[in-house]
Amino acid sequence: MTEEKTSVLVIYTGGTIGMTKDSLTGALVPFDFSNIYEQMPVLKNFDYKIDFHSFETLIDSSNMKPSFWIRLAEIIEDNYEHYDGFVVLHGSDTMAYTASALSFMLENLNKPVIFTGSQLPMGVIRTDGRENFLTSIEIAAAKEESMAIVPEVAIYFENQLMRGNRTTKFNAERFNAFVSGNYPLLADVGVHIRFNKSNILKPNFKKLKVHTRLDFNVTILKLFPGISENIVKNTLAIPGLKALILETFGSGNAPTDEWFIGCLEEAIKGGLIIYNVTQCKSGSVELGKYATSLGLERIGVIGGFDITTESALSKLMYLIGEGYPKDRMIELLQIPIRGEMTVE
Repeated sequence: MTEEKTSVLVIYTGGTIGMTKDSLTGALVPFDFSNIYEQMPVLKNFDYKIDFHSFETLIDSSNMKPSFWIRLAEIIEDNYEHYDGFVVLHGSDTMAYTASALSFMLENLNKPVIFTGSQLPMGVIRTDGRENFLTSIEIAAAKEESMAIVPEVAIYFENQLMRGNRTTKFNAERFNAFVSGNYPLLADVGVHIRFNKSNILKPNFKKLKVHTRLDFNVTILKLFPGISENIVKNTLAIPGLKALILETFGSGNAPTDEWFIGCLEEAIKGGLIIYNVTQCKSGSVELGKYATSLGLERIGVIGGFDITTESALSKLMYLIGEGYPKDRMIELLQIPIRGEMTVE
């Protein structure tokens, strides 16, 4: 009796990686994945079953919306029992947002969901897409003792595998477009793929549970020197707003002006959740470390430790959408539920 081949579903959503030059016009057009084996015969060297699913309407990642995250989660749910792993081809600009969102939406994930893309289209000679694509397939298929090595949502880009909800796009030009400033790599890729197994989430063998009830009444306020009372008040007065991500300086610091603290305090008393996330690419919010964060702590601003803005946004959308009581939500915002933060 022959053993079944490891199977991987590649989901093409749009983005740079899936573009190639039209032979007649020279313009960039979407890659035809139905002919992928003819255009990329090296795929035949993988001893895997590789299938492809393209979104009917391809989307540039700048047009990303939570409704798209829901559709992507549903595709994975519908195919979860039929494949050993998934590769999602996605535009790099908002990839960290989508990967973060999927990490919360896919509870009890025990299979790899590997996001990748490229800075240059697949159809360009110097493309980084080819290597990103092939290695992502290999990672999605990787097993040890019949178990997936990377049973979590991750991003693979330029020789580095990172936890999806720990990443931020920090470079629009270089091939190493992403950084995981607060969490070590899941794998380094060179001649060999070296998995850092102690950094990878362990499978829990529970049944996959997909959450698609997201609440979009969340916004972000980035602090800057000279921010005005008018800007803060108008942001806090957005109709229907349920949560605000406050991007603060350094380790969670903010202006100490009386009007500023007063505006936030009034909003919190009115039921708004305010989540303190640092603007820095590396480091953690430590409320009370400096006098400039004591006021925030006193009025009930919630510290987000080292969570990224991308992850904070999707975590809030998920928690509010699930209808958690406010007290429980505040607890969950301060602990890791998908490996998205480190609390010390």
